[in-house]
Amino acid sequence: QVQLVESGGGLVQPGGSLRLTCAPSTTVFTVDTMGWYRQAPGKQREWIATIDTPGHTTYLNSVEGRFTISRDVRRNTVYLQMNSLKPEDTAVYFCTANLLHFERDQWRDYWGQGTQVTVSS
Repeated sequence: QVQLVESGGGLVQPGGSLRLTCAPSTTVFTVDTMGWYRQAPGKQREWIATIDTPGHTTYLNSVEGRFTISRDVRRNTVYLQMNSLKPEDTAVYFCTANLLHFERDQWRDYWGQGTQVTVSS
């Protein structure tokens, strides 16, 4: 069973920065698109950013210019660099990946367990 493991969340003051990291918990055959979502208290889960295998990126308008998604293809790891953080960025952040666990598997979407990001003074 593949799990995505996130790290890097925490408490930061407004204007500060955090870097989130996410990778599969076990060896996988190959990974296609990877991305990040977030869910604030009382709100629906919200897409933030996506990166494909060649490295093309797309962002939610409200984070573009502040957040940067990147990946290490060899390590199947995705990162989210978050700068100029605002209180409204407070949420649980989830990573997702579309991957093949083994060569003859089916493509599936996997999710991490989430990491809390709190922006507060």
